[in-house]
Amino acid sequence: MTPAEIQAAAGRIRGRVLRTPVRYSGWLSEASGGEVFLKLETLQPTFSYKIRGATNAVLRLAAESPGTSIVTASAGNHGRAMAHAARAAGIPLVVYAPEDAPRTKLDAIRALGAELHCCRDFDDAERQAKAHAGRHNATFVSPYAHPNVIAGAGTTGLEILEDLPDVDVIVVSVGGGGLISGVAIATEGRTETAGVEVAASTPFTTSLAAGRITQIEVGQTLADGVSGNLDPETPTFDIVRERVRRIAVIPEDELISAMREAAHHERLIVEGAAAVALAGIATRKLDLEGRKVAVVVSGANIDLDKWAKLVA
Repeated sequence: MTPAEIQAAAGRIRGRVLRTPVRYSGWLSEASGGEVFLKLETLQPTFSYKIRGATNAVLRLAAESPGTSIVTASAGNHGRAMAHAARAAGIPLVVYAPEDAPRTKLDAIRALGAELHCCRDFDDAERQAKAHAGRHNATFVSPYAHPNVIAGAGTTGLEILEDLPDVDVIVVSVGGGGLISGVAIATEGRTETAGVEVAASTPFTTSLAAGRITQIEVGQTLADGVSGNLDPETPTFDIVRERVRRIAVIPEDELISAMREAAHHERLIVEGAAAVALAGIATRKLDLEGRKVAVVVSGANIDLDKWAKLVA
């Protein structure tokens, strides 16, 4: 994948997704010793950055494979975004998702007209979605490994560079690696891209240490959107290994603290996956002293009763 493909994706999705604002954060700037700005993907129509990759993937499939049906696996946000894009394009969609995904995500997928199947966990959802694609001659669109999804996610980085051309570091939460891969390619040579994983799910930290994609035991975490193993065939491992110099790991209690602080200082609802990147900055797990930093606030899809209890 090249920066040119991400530029093409930006043109393709323009007018269909929101060009989200970048806002200065006094809280994170003081906590980190840097100058930190928030890229507010929580404002997207589906309340997460996933709409970028989903829209790009659906538009390309509609143009190149008319009449196709699509199946995907998702922890929730990608499925919601794919349902939004597929409905707009008039393409049938089947989504496999964990049964314990937040209700707000599952309800939105159903409301947008997709066929939803609930599975034991994300890894099981990914296996079942691939099997469904094989049985029904459907196109499987991975939430992080599909090139069109990666290219769409990378448009986030392009917008950050347009608004903050002198940014030193872009920080993102890391799950399957689609967002960090797209941003790293889009901004290559112009800024650093750094990642943050949650301790309950560290597929990249573990795999990079081993020098190959390695299966991990996934623990319980509020960061459901970045929880799960890597597809053995994902291109994101090599992209991250070649282009990302550092990935920090934060424990669950620091994730929860970041959710509270984002509500208190920024008046933002952020889901667990989005709080991972914020926590990496707030706790100085990443050394950002004196640097100009943009952090992608990736999503706001958390059940409100749970969020209210956490931030109370």
